[in-house]
Amino acid sequence: MDIEKLRDFCTSLPHVTEDIKWGNDLCFSIGGKMFCVAGMQTPLSVSFKVKDEEFEEMCARTGMEPAPYVARYKWVLVSEHAGLSEKDWKHYIRQSYELVKEKLPGKLRQSLN
Repeated sequence: MDIEKLRDFCTSLPHVTEDIKWGNDLCFSIGGKMFCVAGMQTPLSVSFKVKDEEFEEMCARTGMEPAPYVARYKWVLVSEHAGLSEKDWKHYIRQSYELVKEKLPGKLRQSLN
């Protein structure tokens, strides 16, 4: 997965906004809450939220580690060298999108549906 494919996929999800934060991180959000953050330098590194029960296993994989500052919320930092297929990248990013969307306030979540 490269930055352009990542951007195309993230922005294809409903109601996603994108912006640049901290000077060089491309952030994708739903309802104002981030679900995916990609470093704009190479090699590509991407952070996203995973299910609680997946966190430890994913952090033990090569090319993956707890995401700085947000690991306590079960976010992982994944390098492009982690060996994920494009299908896996899309699965985990969509899952992160859904996990973050589920936690949005009820009225906001309803307005997005």
